[in-house]
Amino acid sequence: MTISLYDATVPTMIQMLGAAQGWIEKAKACDYAEDEIASACLSQDMAPFARQIHWLGSHSIGAIEAVRKGEMSPDMEDPATELEQMRLNLGAAENKLRALSAGEMESFVGQEVRFTIKAQGIDIPFTAENFLLSFSQPNFFFHATTAYAILRHKGLNVGKIDFLGQLRAAQQQ
Repeated sequence: MTISLYDATVPTMIQMLGAAQGWIEKAKACDYAEDEIASACLSQDMAPFARQIHWLGSHSIGAIEAVRKGEMSPDMEDPATELEQMRLNLGAAENKLRALSAGEMESFVGQEVRFTIKAQGIDIPFTAENFLLSFSQPNFFFHATTAYAILRHKGLNVGKIDFLGQLRAAQQQ
């Protein structure tokens, strides 16, 4: 069985974005103030929850948009700090991913994508598939895991099933 670039990326991004929206719903229902959740981090040298959530979008639909234009630079835009806006942003990213076709994703294979940080002279060339699978996908999971861990660290009642989200189990008849 051959697996497509679409199958290797998009469904799991959708699954995790949905899961993260669920974590945010649980965070909204907790006793912490929104700004306390938004600014929470695991370590002082790590980005806070709000930025971790923001980068989920950057390394999902943002990565696809980067492939379309052939270049990605770090997304340093200020993240939403209101929980509902974070949830809405993830929902918008999920909806854009749902609108992608497998054919468009396959058309990216072999295209050049560059990751650049011009101020630091960084310019890393990739093929689209290697960019998505070896750069953006690991970053996506890093930020998802870190956001989830921040909520666990704060004592929110989120577990492994919350992290996994809606599984794509076989349909039973």
